[in-house]
Amino acid sequence: MSGGVDSAVSALLLKNAGYRVHGIFMRTWNAEDSENPIADCPWKTDVDDTRSVCEKLGITFEVINMISKYRILVVKELVDGYRNGITPNPDVLCNARIKFGVLKRYAHANGFEKFATGHYCRVVTNENGTANILEGVDKNKDQSYFLALLSQEQVQNTIFPVGELTKPEVRKIAEKANLPNCKKKDSQGICFLGKVRIQDFLSHYIQNQPGDIVDTQGKIIGKHRGLFRFTIGQRHGINVPSNLDFFHYVVVGKDLVKNQLVVEIEQPTSKYLFKDEFSIHGLSFVNGGFGEYENLLARPRYRDPAQKIKFFQTGTNTAHVIFEQPQRAIASGQIIAFYRDEILLGGGIFA
Repeated sequence: MSGGVDSAVSALLLKNAGYRVHGIFMRTWNAEDSENPIADCPWKTDVDDTRSVCEKLGITFEVINMISKYRILVVKELVDGYRNGITPNPDVLCNARIKFGVLKRYAHANGFEKFATGHYCRVVTNENGTANILEGVDKNKDQSYFLALLSQEQVQNTIFPVGELTKPEVRKIAEKANLPNCKKKDSQGICFLGKVRIQDFLSHYIQNQPGDIVDTQGKIIGKHRGLFRFTIGQRHGINVPSNLDFFHYVVVGKDLVKNQLVVEIEQPTSKYLFKDEFSIHGLSFVNGGFGEYENLLARPRYRDPAQKIKFFQTGTNTAHVIFEQPQRAIASGQIIAFYRDEILLGGGIFA
């Protein structure tokens, strides 16, 4: 339970269905620790909100300290990724390694038969006993993308109580039950950062290494403070005037060897910004693999609509994908999620 309305309603629905429910709040960050500067994690408020909900529902409640594991399994990879010029997704890593990894194992080790979260997804059990993840009914809130790297073992005995509901329906249930956090706003951005910009957070772990800003022809047109401060497709904060009223520079590449940031005037025909073929590594399948060649759907980002792709598996955990339509500003380290209709098949990492 996160302190939000989705996990609160999940607990309510489970209790009403006859389950013995135990609420767990997972602490992932310590903003007061000198080793964890600047992050603005509102964990104290979230703990209080979770405790109030559990008291209202009459269920037991526990706070689990995952700070050290989160630092090692999520934050370290986030920092190392940006240092090496890629753009990891900490929310996907947290789900695969912490929430459905360390925390779920803790729950089962302590005698709990099932594990539930407030994700807007669905689980369907097949005749052979395996389980599939499906998109949530509310397509505006569907969060299956963030579960793209889960394994079959992690999906087994998992429940998503709000997956069959829309967000407005969840709000109504919370208000009707008079849950203490029924009007609480949804959290935005990376959970442990709060309102802090990720570039400001990273600056406490990665030293500035100033270098040149160049165009795609190699001409020096400005200076940057550090490559980790930029990501592919970024339009703002480059500080290089275009001298054109309606056109602006956009980041299209990073040269780590030369420590150069590569930019160009944004245009819809850019071969640097728009690409349709990508290499994938770190392949993960929710319920077994599929054919070496498949016509599938894929989401290259959370909010992106599903896109038609051709999938070619090139190795045990590598693949090559071709999008039917070129995709804008796909950065190395981002997650791609694979689908067949509404079924989440798995995911991987853009190379």
